[in-house]
Amino acid sequence: MLPSRVLPSRMLPSRRFLSALFVLLAMALAMSPLYAQRADDSERKSKNASAEGTIDGVEVRIDYGAPHTRDREVWGGLVPYDQVWRTGADEATTITFSADVTIEGQKLAAGTYSLFTIPSEGQWTFIFNRVAKQWGHYKYDAAEDALRVEVNAQEHEKAEVLTFAIEDDMVMLHWDTLAVGFQVAKG
Repeated sequence: MLPSRVLPSRMLPSRRFLSALFVLLAMALAMSPLYAQRADDSERKSKNASAEGTIDGVEVRIDYGAPHTRDREVWGGLVPYDQVWRTGADEATTITFSADVTIEGQKLAAGTYSLFTIPSEGQWTFIFNRVAKQWGHYKYDAAEDALRVEVNAQEHEKAEVLTFAIEDDMVMLHWDTLAVGFQVAKG
């Protein structure tokens, strides 16, 4: 039988170290669902895409399916006006905020939301829905909306592929001949 060895107390991890390690592990586990991955896109026409950046000290991440125009009439055609749209392809687009924010001046808690829109000619509604994991907008439930904001769309240089981008204090969507976005601030 081998003799057991006792480590000197100076070689044991301190309580402060163990507490810090526990906090880091808890934070990593808590944040892992916030960055849930979309399903495999190897067989899809609309590939998975993401945009991330920091606005006013808040980490922002958008995960979405990126459709192409493919010479289709997008606005008012492929994407009907005045109806809820998944704002991308396949699974619902998701947006994650690492801290509480204001969107166009309205409060929204930190977390991950599905991001829907209601496109209209000129004015759009962005919808932040509490049910982040859902396919498209087929089971969309307005009762789960955490926030809705209205913004104006703008004419923009043609973009073949739907793209989200973090631009200064804005989250912007560019597709076809339109650009539309919303302002974000730490809140």
